[in-house]
Amino acid sequence: MSKGIENPAQKTLVLGGTGKTGSRIVQRLTERGWQVRIGSRSATPAFDWMDESTWGPVLRGVDAVYITFQPDLAVPGAVASIQSFVEMAVETGVQKLVLLSGRGEPEAEACEQIVIHSGVDWTILRASWFNQNFSESYLLEPILAGYVTLPVGHVGEPFIDVDDIAEVAVAALTENGHTGQLYELTGPRLLTFEEAVGEIARTIGRSIQYEPISMSAYAAMLKEYGIPEAFVALLTYLFTEVLDGRNASLADGVERALGRKPTDFAEYVRKTAITGVWNQ
Repeated sequence: MSKGIENPAQKTLVLGGTGKTGSRIVQRLTERGWQVRIGSRSATPAFDWMDESTWGPVLRGVDAVYITFQPDLAVPGAVASIQSFVEMAVETGVQKLVLLSGRGEPEAEACEQIVIHSGVDWTILRASWFNQNFSESYLLEPILAGYVTLPVGHVGEPFIDVDDIAEVAVAALTENGHTGQLYELTGPRLLTFEEAVGEIARTIGRSIQYEPISMSAYAAMLKEYGIPEAFVALLTYLFTEVLDGRNASLADGVERALGRKPTDFAEYVRKTAITGVWNQ
């Protein structure tokens, strides 16, 4: 839904510009002829959330920033980092902030408030669990192995497609009319993780077993595989707190921002299956 195009000559910093949402945003902005600076440790100049000395150089000359925090706004120290970064961004002349937030996370909502009260234009993208976690993240390997075990049972989640998030972010960065909006981004229906895995299995014609286990058993399994303690702690938080049923509802953020329905999980599975990523 076009709401009037802003100035394409402005420079936009995309933090996490090589990640799931960031890379898609960079591609879309570049295709539209917008000036883009990628914020990542591998970019020049480099950006590192853990090193404040890298923030100033990437913010220089930037008009708008897409903020995504790695690995998640729920990790210890994230709120303080967002506070410091937003203050620096405003001081250097940034006029617009678009924050990727998470549904049902008190820490994420604290970060939202920092952006909302920054004194510059803002848009909040409060997203549910990503579809692409099944194909571009930690759930890919279990799917390839044909055995997915997670500490979550019959809790519905309105999985959101990362391409939808990217489109909303680009709209917020390039169009008038999105300032001061909090878009809660979900897919169009609730699915349990078992149902989601089942849809993938049926589409690719393979048997994939799903088994719910306790959180303690899952954490122990991750540690056996050498997963870093900090990531184990994050997943423990997400699976025990965020997936406790508090997010088992649909929201209209995609439709409000784009004027269309969000992508259904089945459509994501169909498109992803064609790439062959689940057949390696």
